[in-house]
Amino acid sequence: MLYLQTKEFFNESGESLLFRLSTPDDLRKLDPPELVRVSAELRQFIIDEVSNNPGHLGASLGVVELTVALHYVFNTPYDKIIWDVGHQAYGHKILTGRRDKFRTNRKYKGISGFPKMDESEYDAFGTRHSSHLNIRCARMAVAARRKEKKAHSCCYR
Repeated sequence: MLYLQTKEFFNESGESLLFRLSTPDDLRKLDPPELVRVSAELRQFIIDEVSNNPGHLGASLGVVELTVALHYVFNTPYDKIIWDVGHQAYGHKILTGRRDKFRTNRKYKGISGFPKMDESEYDAFGTRHSSHLNIRCARMAVAARRKEKKAHSCCYR
């Protein structure tokens, strides 16, 4: 796999930043300049995995940096990230504890190709294809307000 062989993805001790991360809490411990390297590693990881197990490549690659930034800035899973298109969520899945299972993505008895609420506490909605985002995000904001929670609902379209 290319991401394991690319020297620039390793620090002085020879380890990958991406492989040090298990949850967004780990990501939030990094310094902002390290997020660039995490994004590059995440992008290459997605490319390598989708090369071996076909899936939706373009939508996920288009939001790699955004995914890293959202999980860095927001307190997920308390704050909710809602994806308009489930195909955008590959990086999200990898950063939220499913990196080691990602090779089972879209396979029988593997992880879902879309966010799935019963798969992870980080999946706020079971999105599929587009155009459900606006109403879902509005409903989550109203629900949080009614419960007097100060949580954020971040929606990307």
